[in-house]
Amino acid sequence: MEESWDFEFLSRMVDSLVSFLSEFVDDWLANDTRVAVFKILLSWLIISLVAIHFAWKMYGNTVNDMYYRQGTGGQNGGTPDTAPHMSGWESGAGDAMKTHRE
Repeated sequence: MEESWDFEFLSRMVDSLVSFLSEFVDDWLANDTRVAVFKILLSWLIISLVAIHFAWKMYGNTVNDMYYRQGTGGQNGGTPDTAPHMSGWESGAGDAMKTHRE
């Protein structure tokens, strides 16, 4: 019984996909303003993705090296050597605990 349900579900999915694709092809072949706008937007999306891909191929290592700087310090390279020796976390650690007063 479960196999017939799976087959029924699969056949419905295939039928709906085929009907969607046939309508899509009919609309694609029609010279309609809506189709022209869709083609322009689809072309823009594809060109943008290709440009991002090639830009990442060319400059990806540089961007990665800038983000993960090498050197002393904390995460992602830390702070430069000329920074003060006490950060905000270290200076707050020695202070007395502040409480809320009403």
